Amino acid sequence: MKTETLQIIIDTNVLLSALRSQFGASFRLLSLVGDTRFQTNLSVALVLEYEDVLKRPEINLDLTHQEIDDVLNFLCQNANLHEIFYLWRPTLRDPKDDFVLELAVESNSDYIVTFNTKDFAEAEKFGIQAVKPGEFLKIIGEIK
Repeated sequence: MKTETLQIIIDTNVLLSALRSQFGASFRLLSLVGDTRFQTNLSVALVLEYEDVLKRPEINLDLTHQEIDDVLNFLCQNANLHEIFYLWRPTLRDPKDDFVLELAVESNSDYIVTFNTKDFAEAEKFGIQAVKPGEFLKIIGEIK
């Protein structure tokens, strides 16, 4: 394992999972934001996607819009914020995921933490691994 702080992107599906249940790896990862073993990275586009998805009525989160805003503010306060100047599109199978890859490249991230690892297979060309939340928790030594 690297000795420097790992750089990561948390995909929207992981954040949504964390806010739906307190019992999974996604929630554990979210609860560790601010830990010195890893640093989250954000862009305006990713924060806007978080907000859009989490506040959709059909998502049925048991949170108010203010509580969602509080989570997003917490993430913004604890993340490295990046402006994206160079677009790598199209690169991925799902073009809607390209902005996440662009952030990962810009932030020199080691990992994209996502449930859709197959969608980010091309990230390996940039030295970035797509891993599920449980896998990332193993990488940082949080679980065996």
